[in-house]
Amino acid sequence: MIGSFIFALSVNIFALPNNLTEGGVTGTTMILFYLFGIAPALTNLIFNGVLMFLGYKYLDKSTFYYTIVTIAFMSLFLKLTHTWGAEFHSPLVASVAAGISMGVGIGLIMNSGSTTAGSAILAKMANKYLGWNTSYALLFFDLIVVIPSGFVIGFENMIFTVISLYISTKVLDLILEGANVKKSIIIISEKHELIANTIEQQIERGITVLHGHGHYTKQAKQVLYVVVSRQQLRIATQSIREIDEHAFIIINDVKRVEGEGFTHKITNITKKEN
Repeated sequence: MIGSFIFALSVNIFALPNNLTEGGVTGTTMILFYLFGIAPALTNLIFNGVLMFLGYKYLDKSTFYYTIVTIAFMSLFLKLTHTWGAEFHSPLVASVAAGISMGVGIGLIMNSGSTTAGSAILAKMANKYLGWNTSYALLFFDLIVVIPSGFVIGFENMIFTVISLYISTKVLDLILEGANVKKSIIIISEKHELIANTIEQQIERGITVLHGHGHYTKQAKQVLYVVVSRQQLRIATQSIREIDEHAFIIINDVKRVEGEGFTHKITNITKKEN
């Protein structure tokens, strides 16, 4: 309900009064409003109702029922807040405000196991069956609507809409994935035992040892794998280089980590593994 309310505010306060649009079904309803004056509350309910037939087949039942509730409240709040608009002198300020509020609204909705229907259903399907990042899948499907909207709202406002969508995507990503991005480190070194002990002692982070071998040399190698916070990364890499300047190090972003030492308290501080 809160997410639907913030979503409606984004449309009625920041987007519509400043001649901006959005992606997906919401963008389509806004274009119809600009062209024919049809209330987005009505077209949002109709279009999303049709798309829910697709959602019934591809979404799990709890998400489906939550989405019905979301659509109902979203249409209600779009109707109740349609006179709350605020016209900004700067289209950039309006697009930033619209992007932040839209991202927060959609993030709260998706975090509760629901969707905003429309392109969000397609994004959920892309995440489930294709492994796409949900927020970027949503951006992809939204752009399919936003780019042609330039013929209605003008090229300049279309660019501001793209900026708004990008901001909402980053905010949505922040809500869904979290702000504290972790780093994974893969280390290949002849001094793997000393490196593992040093990392465990200095940053109190467990090491997983993977057994491999070099394809060319056929020699056995011990591969170290560790997940650290962004703050711990510099300490870890500096320690590795001090021990073995020839160590082979691979660093990757890890957007979400669940398990002992990250999402709940460590029960054994003397021996931890990721």
